[in-house]
Amino acid sequence: MTHPTALRGEIVLPCLNEARALPWVLPRIPDGWRAVVVDNGSTDGSADVARELGARVVHEPRRGFGAACHTGLLAAEAEIVAFCDCDASLDPGAAERIAAPVRKGEADLVLARRRPVGRGAWPLHARAGNLALARMVRRRTGLRLRDLGPLRAARRLALLELGLTDRRSGYPLQMVVRAADAGWRVREAEVPYRPRTGRSKVTGTWRGTWQAVHDMRKVLR
Repeated sequence: MTHPTALRGEIVLPCLNEARALPWVLPRIPDGWRAVVVDNGSTDGSADVARELGARVVHEPRRGFGAACHTGLLAAEAEIVAFCDCDASLDPGAAERIAAPVRKGEADLVLARRRPVGRGAWPLHARAGNLALARMVRRRTGLRLRDLGPLRAARRLALLELGLTDRRSGYPLQMVVRAADAGWRVREAEVPYRPRTGRSKVTGTWRGTWQAVHDMRKVLR
């Protein structure tokens, strides 16, 4: 097993029934990085698939995107940590490029701005919800972001010092807001965004999207 000090970074992959996507996702982990798959109560054997593909697997029984992400952050050991969806919509191979400004000391948090490729990659309701949140973030923090995408990278200890508390859909937004409040340099970098494998647990419908927006609005109060 690679010693933590030898790792270039770790990628936290919150996972809920992604057995179909994992064989695409995990072989794309960049050289020198380790995948931390956080099983959030899967019933399709996702944890076993992840182990067979060489990932480190940890379990978070409390259901929630934020709960899975934070458990992965606590389990990580590398200096730099990235987060990425586990549904094959984003290529984790981009993590090294996303993390590069952090590694060089040019940024404290880098967010991947999604560029949809392929039909159905980013449904209208999901884009509308993301745009609404980006506008709220701008009003609250002054950050001129065009996306609040799930692929992002920062230093692990700095993330822990933010004291993130949301354990639902608001976790990624709370990370951005608290980073801005702490004076972090936040940047964006474009990445391709593919149609996901399987049905979205959050933004697959208008109802799911706006429930996520509702959760996230609480973070901005």
